[in-house]
Amino acid sequence: MRADAQRNRERILAVALAELTRSADTPVSAIAKKAGVGQGTFYRNFPHREALVLEVYRYEVRQVADAAPRLLAARAPDQALREWMDRLAQYAMAKAGLAEALRTATTTARGTLTKLGRGPIGSAVALLLKSNEEAGTIRPGVTPDDFMLAVAGLWGLDPHGDWRSRARRLLDLVMDGLRVGAPGPGSPTRKG
Repeated sequence: MRADAQRNRERILAVALAELTRSADTPVSAIAKKAGVGQGTFYRNFPHREALVLEVYRYEVRQVADAAPRLLAARAPDQALREWMDRLAQYAMAKAGLAEALRTATTTARGTLTKLGRGPIGSAVALLLKSNEEAGTIRPGVTPDDFMLAVAGLWGLDPHGDWRSRARRLLDLVMDGLRVGAPGPGSPTRKG
């Protein structure tokens, strides 16, 4: 894909995420206009509304998953994990806002949503937990399933309320819990 075509596609996805999160029935013509692309460009990228909604979901999953290695490259493991948790909260609120739009997608497409999110998000969680366990900054033996259960409260937050402060409090509690029993930096960690 040419660079300008890729930029158009990413702009459409960013605008669609914001607009569909606000209102599930936002017309695609309004999304195209806000993204600064014509109808032809829009429909070349997304031949129908369901294709757009699913790609917005995939795009958001990719953004969350891809943030993990970038954060680990730039921050200490525990700081990367905590910052990634904030990104996960943003994803949860976007997903909640997209829920109505996702419900209107086809039955076949809905069956793929779990697979679309679990693989990349699960891999990101596993990477972050492994890095933190090796660094001695979290308790040994925490699994991705343990982590996802611990942060499951994010999906209960109201995306139209004061979700940011509530998410911050919840995630600080989870992070504090992960640190209990951590051997500390430089200590050998238990495997398995």
